[in-house]
Amino acid sequence: MPGEQQTLHRGLEERHINLMALGATIGVGLFLGSATAIKMAGPAIMLAYGLGGLAIFMIMRALGEMAIHNPVAGSFSRYAQDYLGPLAGYLTGWNYWFLWLVTCMAEITAVGVYMGIWFPDVPSWYWALAAMLAMGGVNFIAVKAYGEFEFWFALIKIVTIVLMIAGGFAMIAFGFGNHGVATGISNLWAHGGFMPNGFSGVLMSLQMVMFAYLGVEMLGLTAGEAKNPKKALARAVDSVFWRILIFYVGALFVILSIYPWNELGTRGSPFVLTFESMGIPAAAGIINFVVLTAALSSCNSGIFSTGRMLFNLAEQKQALPIFAHVSKRGVPVPALLMSVAALLLGVLLNYLAPKEVFTWLTAISTFGAVWTWLIILLAQLRFRRSLSADELASISHRMPLWPYGSYLTLGFLALVIGLMAYFPDTRVALIVGPGWLVFLVAAYYLLGYHKQDAAWRLAQQSR
Repeated sequence: MPGEQQTLHRGLEERHINLMALGATIGVGLFLGSATAIKMAGPAIMLAYGLGGLAIFMIMRALGEMAIHNPVAGSFSRYAQDYLGPLAGYLTGWNYWFLWLVTCMAEITAVGVYMGIWFPDVPSWYWALAAMLAMGGVNFIAVKAYGEFEFWFALIKIVTIVLMIAGGFAMIAFGFGNHGVATGISNLWAHGGFMPNGFSGVLMSLQMVMFAYLGVEMLGLTAGEAKNPKKALARAVDSVFWRILIFYVGALFVILSIYPWNELGTRGSPFVLTFESMGIPAAAGIINFVVLTAALSSCNSGIFSTGRMLFNLAEQKQALPIFAHVSKRGVPVPALLMSVAALLLGVLLNYLAPKEVFTWLTAISTFGAVWTWLIILLAQLRFRRSLSADELASISHRMPLWPYGSYLTLGFLALVIGLMAYFPDTRVALIVGPGWLVFLVAAYYLLGYHKQDAAWRLAQQSR
């Protein structure tokens, strides 16, 4: 591709990053209800989301510290390469590529299900294919097009949750939609107490709660294409904890105050029930539309993430060189094409393969999420230790309580891994996930990528 500009364009504005940061923490799971997690913890599920949110805040501050210091497209894969070694960067990059591929497959399948509510006679794979082609097309235009779509997708989710929280508080305090009788918050303790299954119930729900936050780290991948990365990323990372408190804990507080926790999941979506109580008859259709946009948003982000990660792996000489090519519009076209092609195969597999195959793929992606968070924390510990006194003093956006905050968060993730091992449904991730790593390591040596290791060790010694 002679004459092409071989750099990504900084086309993402601060408003894109801010809304993407807000939208990244709000997934389909919140709208459809975390019924299983709520059954484990009862109203104390809010504590689980708070604890998980605090861990995610520390992870994002660790990532933010590195991304603001060195804003590159590969983000945590590049930082793993720089501070932990080429093998760590390779494993993190390919893990994350696969993670988003499987997530995207699930979201595209979900689009077919949601559209089936309105168009039951149309085969669901039509909608899945249309969604994939539409979101793929957006990513091929320019990074600004991706940013615009994410901006509006995020805005729809945010407005819906804000309206639900506001309407819910009006029902709790003034009886709005309840014939003027204030519902109060007694449902938080009236059905077996605030913590009906004890603190062990809160612990058991943690592994489910943590995966609701999957995707928030994707903000790091925008660093290489943000117009003002230092300012935009600093603001986005800083607000992570407050967004989690408002959108997750706030929404759950309203839902669990109005509806008994032991009845949730038996009467439909709490969001639909709340909007119907507010006198909105089309509530089910509205929430279906919002969930649909949330699925499309996840698909859009997935295609963006897989394309950028593959581009970064090629730049690190850990994928075919063609994937490092960038079009004149600043789009890594070959990397995106590869990701969309893999996604097409994935969608086909999702429809044709036995359920067990898809469970295994999901298990690898679950393992990949925990791996990514662990690597971010470990890379940041090494990053700090690699800095001179002057460089350390110049860091404007520091991780709080370093290094103890990092160690505590690593311990928390170890607890989540232990909980995954405890539950049969998630235990498969700790069997299949390491198997996937073994496969990647074998490919690393067979394809000769390990030849970079000696050069990296030399560079470390000369520091």
